[in-house]
Amino acid sequence: MHINPTRTQLESLKRLDREAPLSMLNLVRLRAKAEYQDGREATGAEAYTTYGRESGKFFQSVGGELIWRGMPQTVLIGPEAEHWHVAFIARYPTAAAFLAMITDPGYQAIVFHRDAGVEDSRLIAMGEQDAGGGFG
Repeated sequence: MHINPTRTQLESLKRLDREAPLSMLNLVRLRAKAEYQDGREATGAEAYTTYGRESGKFFQSVGGELIWRGMPQTVLIGPEAEHWHVAFIARYPTAAAFLAMITDPGYQAIVFHRDAGVEDSRLIAMGEQDAGGGFG
């Protein structure tokens, strides 16, 4: 399962152009029951909602904005067992802004809610490109 980035993945992110805009595709599968280290009781959805509420001020303080959010319904291409509860794209004015958010001590103090609620996730950093007239 993938909940947090590995050191190698973080280093890869740090090599991106830090002044270029960055969009992050988030796919999240929640646990039925949150796994808090302190033993508190909550569902995965409740823990993730708490994370969203408490992380919002850090997200907004670096200029982050939610640009798309959808409700995953079915997998058309890919492993059929790979289902997601949450899908969204968050945009940051720069890669440096994203890095500033995730290294902020206040953010680090609340990210345990995400860790408790998430069973598996994908976080894909995307640079911007002109849409043009087609897929290719």
